[in-house]
Amino acid sequence: MLYDIIIIGAGPAGLTAAIYTSRAELKTLVIENVAVTSQAAMADDIENYPGFPEGLKGFELIDRFKKQAEKFGTEFKAEDVKSIKESSSGGKKIYNIGLEEESVLSLSVIIAAGASPRKLGVPGEEKFRGKGISYCAVCDAAFFRDKDIIVVGGGDTAVEEALFLAKFGRQVTLLHRRERLRATKILQERAFADKKIKFMWNSVLTAVSGDEKVKSVKIENVKTGEKKEIPCDGIFGAVGYIPNTDFLKGTLKLDKDGYVITDNNMKTSKEGIFACGDARKKLLRQIVTACGDGATAAFSARMYVEELKGIAYK
Repeated sequence: MLYDIIIIGAGPAGLTAAIYTSRAELKTLVIENVAVTSQAAMADDIENYPGFPEGLKGFELIDRFKKQAEKFGTEFKAEDVKSIKESSSGGKKIYNIGLEEESVLSLSVIIAAGASPRKLGVPGEEKFRGKGISYCAVCDAAFFRDKDIIVVGGGDTAVEEALFLAKFGRQVTLLHRRERLRATKILQERAFADKKIKFMWNSVLTAVSGDEKVKSVKIENVKTGEKKEIPCDGIFGAVGYIPNTDFLKGTLKLDKDGYVITDNNMKTSKEGIFACGDARKKLLRQIVTACGDGATAAFSARMYVEELKGIAYK
């Protein structure tokens, strides 16, 4: 089976691209890694996506995207992509996408693999993952009802996590290495107004301790050097993301952090491969920008495929 376009990733960028390519009647396959959940799907309440003034759940929005792509004929496969290699068929360059136990072929590829939460990088993190340490409040907040929780970070994600956790926990402490938040003002105002949320400024997490589960954390003030240990039941990391691009090393040009480098048309360093969404080097990572990326990548891929097949409109 030779597809016109294979899209790697099923978040907002990948699904938007699928809607556009399938609607253009290009044979499209979306490969979604079941072990990697779209960040958008885990959002508790999305209130800045145009057209939904009442807001909606992340999983609901992703489900709508997927159903719309399926309506136009997009196929889906749940697999982990291992490699992308060049090949040829009928004198045309094609791409061989290596999966766990098979491979699939395509004239063009769109990378929409997204990103995963960055680890905290402190002693005890690996030991207590799933035993008090989490990176998704929507997934795990219910386990911390009436507990003392620490959220590490100062951006939109960290504040959103803290606000959601405050619905469950006894107290939520937002731990931030600076003396002011980076999050948007409306989120800051909500957090400052929530009596269950307190703030620990100019502080970093240095270690996690416990027995079977998390019992305490060690904190250091970056200005004074003061160190202390405070009790807690849960820790939620929100200190940024790492692109899911390990499988692209040696195939595409990436920046020092692993993000795919593209031009404004979503073209990568390899002809016929495009990238969009959170896996791409860009200024703003939001659902709405991911959708815009996906539409642009789809249009660029369409023009490439039609030229390759000799059916481009001229």
